[in-house]
Amino acid sequence: MANIENRKFIALDISGKNYLSWVFDVKLHLSAKKLRHTIEEDNAASNEERATALIFLRHHIDDGLKYEYLTVENPLELWQNLNDRFGHLKAVVLPKALNDWAQVRFQDFKTVLEYNSTLFKIVS
Repeated sequence: MANIENRKFIALDISGKNYLSWVFDVKLHLSAKKLRHTIEEDNAASNEERATALIFLRHHIDDGLKYEYLTVENPLELWQNLNDRFGHLKAVVLPKALNDWAQVRFQDFKTVLEYNSTLFKIVS
């Protein structure tokens, strides 16, 4: 089935490799739509706001994750489930990226293209 609406950003991969950037993108977009409170504890969101946020979240996750969390009907619950599943990546990936960033030197590369490519990999 084709997407009715184009995605605003890259969907969360089932492996979670893009989880950190995905979280940032989701928070920004939900804030812009005035729906960020739907993924925060003790919110007083209406059923319509919850449904809109849940549709947005489900639209921006991998199909495998959609089927795994098919019965989740609350955006906060889905948000917490995904955080429980992929939240550890911050503790694993971020220190490595910071170390790589500190160690990268322009003179270690033959071309500017190789250097830029390595920088983009570290940043992503």
